[in-house]
Amino acid sequence: MALKLYGLPMSTCTTRVLTCLHEKELEFEQVPVNLFEGEHKKTPFLAKNPFGQIPVLEDGDFALFESRAITAYVAEKYKESGCDLLRHNDLKEAALVKVWMEVESHQYNPAIYHIVYQFFVSPLHGKTPDQAVIDENLEKLGKVLDVYEAKLRTSKYLAGDFYSLADLHHLSYTFYFMKTPWASLINSRPNVKGWWEDISSRPAFKKVAEGMTFGEK
Repeated sequence: MALKLYGLPMSTCTTRVLTCLHEKELEFEQVPVNLFEGEHKKTPFLAKNPFGQIPVLEDGDFALFESRAITAYVAEKYKESGCDLLRHNDLKEAALVKVWMEVESHQYNPAIYHIVYQFFVSPLHGKTPDQAVIDENLEKLGKVLDVYEAKLRTSKYLAGDFYSLADLHHLSYTFYFMKTPWASLINSRPNVKGWWEDISSRPAFKKVAEGMTFGEK
């Protein structure tokens, strides 16, 4: 039975999974979820994810939610297809991939999330972006990026000289961040800038980015 991905093509978490599916060169069915009508909070969808959030992946009778868990599952199950995103044949490289996946989740994402949310989402709720929140998280993100700049001085990608889930997980939020007035936070760091230009130009993500129209007029 074909894979089914429930979500939206402009959603950061959905696009994280979409990019992984394309990197693995897999066939799948994309099932839109109407958030504006609250479909994600109704019983049929809550049976797939009790927290009422997208995305959800169905693999036959197996359902999985949380985008990072989904990408790890896809990369493991289909390790012989497409790009090896978990470095299965090298224990130390695989461990480093997991380290930088954790860094993205616990250091990078908490800062960049608030910036993107305030800039793009708050206005949709009729609110003025909270500049104090933005400034606080720009400072946090800058400190994280200083670490990245030093790391990327010694390797092409975060976990080593190979592309992996550690890099892929950064794509969605950074894509939207680069549309804000604070893109210089990336562009002013030459190693980070080169890394971003590299990973965002991969065919799998370019295909996904076509649908990432959130915030466009």
